[in-house]
Amino acid sequence: MATAVAKDIPPYVLVSGNPASPHGINNEGLKRRGFSADAIRAIKQAYKTLYLSGSRLEEALATLDQAAEEQDALLPLVSFLKDSTRSIVR
Repeated sequence: MATAVAKDIPPYVLVSGNPASPHGINNEGLKRRGFSADAIRAIKQAYKTLYLSGSRLEEALATLDQAAEEQDALLPLVSFLKDSTRSIVR
């Protein structure tokens, strides 16, 4: 409620605040949707790469692109990041 969103929010990411800032991934939603423990672990690692590693977006995307080759659950995230036109909440 009352979250101002001026940039794109990547798949699996939770945001809040004004302006919106990332606060982790939607673990419970992923479990309800039938994501495996390995897929959730890969998504958590992708979140860390994207938001906690200190990497520039281009560098993080390159790392995630490689990780997506081994974990299909990351494909929507990588595709979203490549297609984003407004940048992402960071």
